[in-house]
Amino acid sequence: MLSKAPKVLVVITVLSGGVGAARLLSALSGVLDPSEITAIVNVGDDLVLHGLTICPDLDTIAYTLAGLNNDELGWGLSGESWRVMDELADLGGADWFRLGDRDLATHLYRSQRLSEGATKSEVTRELCQRWGVKVRLLPVTDDDVATQFETEIGLLSFQQYFVQHHHDVKVHGIEVLGASAAHATPQVLAALEACTRIVIAPSNPLISIDPILQIPGVRAILERRHHDVVAVSPIVNGAAVKGPADRLLGELGHEVSCVGVADFYRGLLGTLIIDEADAQLSNVIRGRGINVRVTTTIMAAPANARRLAHEVVR
Repeated sequence: MLSKAPKVLVVITVLSGGVGAARLLSALSGVLDPSEITAIVNVGDDLVLHGLTICPDLDTIAYTLAGLNNDELGWGLSGESWRVMDELADLGGADWFRLGDRDLATHLYRSQRLSEGATKSEVTRELCQRWGVKVRLLPVTDDDVATQFETEIGLLSFQQYFVQHHHDVKVHGIEVLGASAAHATPQVLAALEACTRIVIAPSNPLISIDPILQIPGVRAILERRHHDVVAVSPIVNGAAVKGPADRLLGELGHEVSCVGVADFYRGLLGTLIIDEADAQLSNVIRGRGINVRVTTTIMAAPANARRLAHEVVR
């Protein structure tokens, strides 16, 4: 009798931004053991506000994987109340960055632990353990970095651009302050080296993924392992699934299509997964030396999300 071939263990490390990455990680958790998935998360949009350290991408992913996310708003925690923000507004304080009462507890805890000498990685692990998140979340660095926008109205921080101005001002340039001097954590570098597949989530290439790639050591590993790298395009039929990725790509001189995404990541990946709406562009991308897989990449329907997850791991 012939013995069955041994099952190949797929260990995945995912470069992750916010909502798009959270949805993909959730879908991957349905087809793989979540403990075999590591997410390396952007911290370029972190901020200190009201004396609290806030990590939007880390929190969005953790809340989603824990089943605590606010689906109605698309961010924050479910079952929120807003008494603190309402009182702050009555006092004339800065309330443009809305933090729910439950969400505030996360930032209070993180800020307390950081003041006690814990690292952002340690605090993230503690929070994930408390919420029962099995996917390992790793901030790409424990050092301070900050994405800054050069816009038509002057320099803006990430959250000023994204939230205060509703990403509705023209951008001339993007800089990740502190990136060149930052250090990827040893856990991040080990996860990139040890996994069987590296995945670039369908997050904004310019403001979610590039701040990860700018941390020294990260890009070099992807360049060396590019045959093992799979990216999911966040651009479908010439438009972003969510957020300003399409507008930013155009404003900064990139083609606004899945081909533009392929060009942005050229040298870093072996395969790009694109949506069925862009199937006609497959040969153009293959001409760049990149393999192409075509499936439904919009994850609003659970069946489509699962289908995409299977395509990522096959």
